[in-house]
Amino acid sequence: MIKRIHHIGIAVADLDAAARVFGEAVGLPDGGREDVPSAQTRVHFFPVGESRFELLRPLAEDSPVGRFLEKRGPGLHHVCLEVDDVEAEARRMREAGVEFLTEAPVPGAHGARVIFVHPRSTGGLLLELSEFPATGEDAK
Repeated sequence: MIKRIHHIGIAVADLDAAARVFGEAVGLPDGGREDVPSAQTRVHFFPVGESRFELLRPLAEDSPVGRFLEKRGPGLHHVCLEVDDVEAEARRMREAGVEFLTEAPVPGAHGARVIFVHPRSTGGLLLELSEFPATGEDAK
């Protein structure tokens, strides 16, 4: 079951500068940073109600976010939906004809298991499905 929009991912070249904008200028509370090795990305979260903004900076130029920045520049990268069971949702969506970027979920931020829907299945939107551990802060 899809629970909510968990976060909106924004690709940035300078994580510190972008974090200052969202934290100081916009006035959002700091949700912390984390490296996500499976995506070769450093992320910084800013909670907004029950959702959050996720700033993404590549840790390698040839990473997915690095290639995105090279091709499109900074900006909206993806929308993440929190789900109860990422494998069941991916299976259900595949049966409905949705294409994914990988065959199976991979580790994401906050101990989540994540999988991305190919943008050609969603009219150009990169959609992430995330399942969080039952004991994690994001499981609330």
